[in-house]
Amino acid sequence: VYFRGVVEFSNYCADNCFYCGLRAGNRNQVRYRLTKEEIVEAAEVGYALGLKTIVLQSGNDYFYKKDDIAFIIREILSSIDAVITLSLGERGFDEVKEWREAGAERYFLKVETFNEELYRKYRPGRNLEERIRLLIYMRELGYEVGSGIIVGLPGQTLEDIAEDLYKLSEMELEMIAVGPFIPHPETPLGSERPGDPVLSLRCIAILRILNPWANIPSTSALASFGMDYRARGIEAGANVIMPSITPSRVRLLYKIYPGKNEGCKCVIEEIDFLKKLVEDTGSKVSDSKGYSPRRFYAEGS
Repeated sequence: VYFRGVVEFSNYCADNCFYCGLRAGNRNQVRYRLTKEEIVEAAEVGYALGLKTIVLQSGNDYFYKKDDIAFIIREILSSIDAVITLSLGERGFDEVKEWREAGAERYFLKVETFNEELYRKYRPGRNLEERIRLLIYMRELGYEVGSGIIVGLPGQTLEDIAEDLYKLSEMELEMIAVGPFIPHPETPLGSERPGDPVLSLRCIAILRILNPWANIPSTSALASFGMDYRARGIEAGANVIMPSITPSRVRLLYKIYPGKNEGCKCVIEEIDFLKKLVEDTGSKVSDSKGYSPRRFYAEGS
């Protein structure tokens, strides 16, 4: 099981997705942005704790320009031997190209759903086809590419989920994530029922069968239903855990959904706790950079 340290460096977002607590329309969200120096320092702390992959994550925050992110990537890689994964939302083709040239090796961009009607409804102003086109372009640039879905969105059917799993697998992704829908009270879907975590576990199992080379996380969204669900995610076929290494003063403000990052006392304690959780499932914690085997082996070989 590979560990990836996540630096959630900004909770500003220009988008208004119906399911996300960071949406621009949530006026009750206390906002923050880390400085470039703080982001680099957080990455260095994670590396010192044994994390060989650093995930830079934010809302769709255009405050950080192309050159800012490129600078951060280069600064991190100048001081630590880590892999940089970006999860910055839907940015421009020129931006993701610049960041790849700066040294970022992975990009994660969830589609959330392949149902075009649900996509338009819950992601106003965004286009599913454009998002898929960006994923394809990043693959051409040499990124390890990741995407994923939300399980249990209001109006989503089992047939929709089956189609989502098929399409994710068809894309031959290096990273795939699925997590249950968790309603946030400050969103238009705040009064809806949450998704079924057991169904999410079944999706992980199916994806593992269909995608033997993919890296699949047991997500923090699963953990919001109880830490045992995170362990069950590993048992179902997930092989990635992503502890937050966001500075403690802002960590609880990255509230995509209720329960996100709660229970974290400090980074060291969280990592130690998660390592024991993994080992208790009978799995081993890897200290490698955790590249997808798809990077080295052709499908079917």
